[in-house]
Amino acid sequence: MITLVNEMIAIVGGTGAEGGGLAMRFAKAGARVAIGSREAEKAREAAQRIAAATGGEVDGRANADAVGEADIVVLTVPLAAQAAILKSIRDSFRPGAILVDATVPLEAAIGGRVSRTVALWDGSAAQQAARLAPAGVRVVAAFHALSAHELADLDAPVDCDVLICGDDAEAKAAVRGLVESIAGARAVDAGPLDNARLLESVAALLIALNLRHKVKGSGIRITGLPEGTAR
Repeated sequence: MITLVNEMIAIVGGTGAEGGGLAMRFAKAGARVAIGSREAEKAREAAQRIAAATGGEVDGRANADAVGEADIVVLTVPLAAQAAILKSIRDSFRPGAILVDATVPLEAAIGGRVSRTVALWDGSAAQQAARLAPAGVRVVAAFHALSAHELADLDAPVDCDVLICGDDAEAKAAVRGLVESIAGARAVDAGPLDNARLLESVAALLIALNLRHKVKGSGIRITGLPEGTAR
């Protein structure tokens, strides 16, 4: 398992279940974590809980303040909030920062089914994020199918493969390090950012299956990959 000692990671949406679970895992791996929220006080309350649970260095800030000091920003918000939040933090990114988009464009955002995705003009939520992000910010799609329930159980490995898509090899390598800092998680390179639409659809399918079978979250597990594919 990789450690993230002194890495600065911002989780925008870190007060939610998925973002909070990732924050816990990254803090446990030694990263400095900034929880971002539209309400700074809400972020501080979440940060205090996560710091107490992990013993890590975690603080809570307004979204723009959290993003401003981070080399890696993980966006874990519903589709309905994605565009507005990205516009609000656009001027706060550090030059060359990495934006990890975990948005699943569920039809529920427009009153439809939680098991279906919305067709977006850009092709995927991650590609929409890339369009809205400032020039020089590298976008990687990842963390769509990790179970918030499993992330929150710090005593157990997550036993899940995390598919990552992006067009910048260095950015994908950095995100691979994030994935592999989580006990039991394995990073799988799923190609260019254009493939994010497939990742997002798979995540929606897993959500539907979990709901149907009343499971609290089961992720992707891939076997038989050629040597080096997951690295």
